[in-house]
Amino acid sequence: MQKNSYEVTIQAPIQSGFGPRTTAQEALGGEKLSGKVAIVTGGYSGLGLETARVLAEAGATVIVPARTPEKAQASVSHLPGVELESLDLLAPASIDAFAERFLASNRPLHILVDSAGIMASPLARDYRGYEAQFATNHLGHFQLAARLWPALVKAEGARVVSVSSRGHAISGMDFKDPLFETRHYEKWTAYGQSKTANALFAVELDKRGQSYGVRAFSVHPGSIVTDLSRNLSDDEMLAMGALDEQGQRVFSEYNDEFKTISEGAATIVWCAANKQLEGKGGVYCENVDIAQAVPADNPRGPGVKPWATNPEFAEQLWHLSEELTGIKFPV
Repeated sequence: MQKNSYEVTIQAPIQSGFGPRTTAQEALGGEKLSGKVAIVTGGYSGLGLETARVLAEAGATVIVPARTPEKAQASVSHLPGVELESLDLLAPASIDAFAERFLASNRPLHILVDSAGIMASPLARDYRGYEAQFATNHLGHFQLAARLWPALVKAEGARVVSVSSRGHAISGMDFKDPLFETRHYEKWTAYGQSKTANALFAVELDKRGQSYGVRAFSVHPGSIVTDLSRNLSDDEMLAMGALDEQGQRVFSEYNDEFKTISEGAATIVWCAANKQLEGKGGVYCENVDIAQAVPADNPRGPGVKPWATNPEFAEQLWHLSEELTGIKFPV
């Protein structure tokens, strides 16, 4: 198929009618997903599990890849139409093997949700020497989408949802030293860079995929207490307002940012399946709507910073990702 001129979706709310208290079930908008196939990385816990549950109960076949499927079995065994698979996002051979098994089934892939990730972890590197947050949160998903590309095209209308974060505001991409080879490693800076990468990936994937029927979105789900916070101390959780008097990791109140798991998964599900986004893509979404673009010096809060939606940065990251993974998208 020849590439057509790309139609840019404006980075501004569409007044979806939903909001911060919308649940994942509600965000689906009554869509029936029978005959659809979805892959949800991280789909055995937290936001990924809730996303997988809602998609499966709407009729989709949902593949949930996990590093140790046996451990994930208990989480998803009660869900209809869910298949467990093996995948390690830090291991390129594991990604390739998973994709090969899926492609061998000759099924189209209608929804790919990149939900798995790590946050604010101590410095670690994969066997290639790549910093682990960037490798897990971005590079692993980049390779996965590249390998699954034939199935996404086969769907004749697919969506890729890249779970980013308001953490993108902490740091843009450092293209001179993305892997912290010379600069000092700081866990939140590394996390922020990886979340910016998640957003930029959606920008460029949507641009390249539109003429093939593949649209991409990035999502800030909100702040939710899940296993993602396992690397944070109680003091850090207390500073975030996520530790009660008994030392339990919970929010004392919920607002536009602090959410339940069901509310946190809502924007993910909305981007994955709601008809309100038909013909749109390449945008960063939050609170079940397209987010507002905000200036670089805007105080941290709602909205997306310019470095996370810049098309030149997105293309630069794409080429860097191809170089680091040794994989080129066939598009």
